[in-house]
Amino acid sequence: MLKPLTLLCLPCAGASGTMYLRWRRLLPSWITVQPIELPGRGSRTDELPQESYLAQIECLGDELVSILPEQYAFFGHSMGALLAYGITHNLSARKLPLPTALVVSGCAAPNRQDSERYSKIQGEAALIAELRKQGGTPEEVFDHSELLTMTLDLLAIDYRLCGSFQHVELSPLPIPIHVFGGRADEIEAAKLNDWRLAGTQAFTLDWFEGGHFFLRQSEEVFLLTLVKRLTESLIGVPHEVPEAPAIA
Repeated sequence: MLKPLTLLCLPCAGASGTMYLRWRRLLPSWITVQPIELPGRGSRTDELPQESYLAQIECLGDELVSILPEQYAFFGHSMGALLAYGITHNLSARKLPLPTALVVSGCAAPNRQDSERYSKIQGEAALIAELRKQGGTPEEVFDHSELLTMTLDLLAIDYRLCGSFQHVELSPLPIPIHVFGGRADEIEAAKLNDWRLAGTQAFTLDWFEGGHFFLRQSEEVFLLTLVKRLTESLIGVPHEVPEAPAIA
């Protein structure tokens, strides 16, 4: 029987940690889903959101120091993946217990980040186009002017945070890294495959039908694969060669 695992989940740009709450009833009981809420959203709307990548991971590292579960893993989608990577290195620098695995979704590897692209997405029209292209925003958000304004404001701030990311060569993490990608997402296979450079243990790369929000579009198979990879990280499995995405 597997020991209980806490899955610490970080949200994508423009979103709240509540995006993961439904997983609590969909994942097996040995996995406790614990969303990590960022300043400026959800239960922390009274706090100023952070626009600096380094400041954000330092802040989150400070908050996690005293509450790290005995056994845990990080999951992050898009911006959340980049934050999970940074927090893991932050905890490593503090000589704290590292996660059982780093699970990243819909995010190019740190050495493949194009931080400059975020500065090109400015203004309401460009941000709305970005939301529609990614396909993860409920239609009712676009129909509600106040809610749309809040979403766009937060997205703009998060894009400034992502744009502040600067890749620095760091020692590879001594933990498994599991990567998930969407076959119709614009993130190329090579940019996902380079996550293997961020760790020294098992590496996997799984593909799903759908675009940037394949984790919703292919939710059932995605969650089954997530559980599989977390289980493998707990019991230990050999390095795997990633499957190449199908060509449409």
